[in-house]
Amino acid sequence: MRHGRAKSAEPARRVQTVSKPSVLVNLLQTLFAVVLGNAAYFFLAPFLPLARHRPFHLDLGLIVDFWFCLVAYGLIRTVRKRK
Repeated sequence: MRHGRAKSAEPARRVQTVSKPSVLVNLLQTLFAVVLGNAAYFFLAPFLPLARHRPFHLDLGLIVDFWFCLVAYGLIRTVRKRK
């Protein structure tokens, strides 16, 4: 009887590393999308009476704010892919 690890029938998994510059770019894109989305929401909030956010509540205003951030992120990613 042999001691040690039994060999698995599965092939060895390759670990893919992520470069630090790409992580930094993703972080900056996300940060810019949140700032841009929140700026758009706060600029348009007076014109959206049903979508006013109350702090510490899950309401339509928070969902609309998130949607603005999501749209800003999508626009940023689209512009960066076209370059």
